[in-house]
Amino acid sequence: MEINVRGEKQEITPAMKTYSEEKLSRLAKYLEKESEVKGFVLFKINGTKHKVEITIPLKNTTIRVEEEGPDYYAAVDTAVDKLERQIRKNKTKLENKRNSVGRDFMMIDIESYEDEEPGKIEKRKTVDAKPMDEDEAILQLELIGHDFYLYKDVDIDNYALIYKRKNGGYGKIEVK
Repeated sequence: MEINVRGEKQEITPAMKTYSEEKLSRLAKYLEKESEVKGFVLFKINGTKHKVEITIPLKNTTIRVEEEGPDYYAAVDTAVDKLERQIRKNKTKLENKRNSVGRDFMMIDIESYEDEEPGKIEKRKTVDAKPMDEDEAILQLELIGHDFYLYKDVDIDNYALIYKRKNGGYGKIEVK
């Protein structure tokens, strides 16, 4: 697996890069074509807290985790553990989706735009919503760890949004 390590407003040491690569190599056993997979690790610092974001786009899905810790090494350890649990927990669902005939499910492609005016929109994203059903959208929502997920619903042939409700369930907003 090729790992791209970068820091936001900080320099990445060779030790941080090596440590991240060693820990993420644990996930290779879950990947079919491990040599073709690229992982992205972003290190941030917020006061005394160290944050790591790990994103691994796969052919049919994207797995992602954010973790904070007292230092980068602890944050990487916890993040990789969470990624491994996500993969194991959703392994059957992912295999069923991969083997389904007639559709190629994919995660939305995101381009981020930073440095907007203060007091205005802080971050903009352009998404390419891929066709999928509600179950696949919920799986994607859980894998990326967000509160909502935009996709093109194959049942209604239009855009829809799945979101987490406070009671633990899910809600869906459809566009007319």
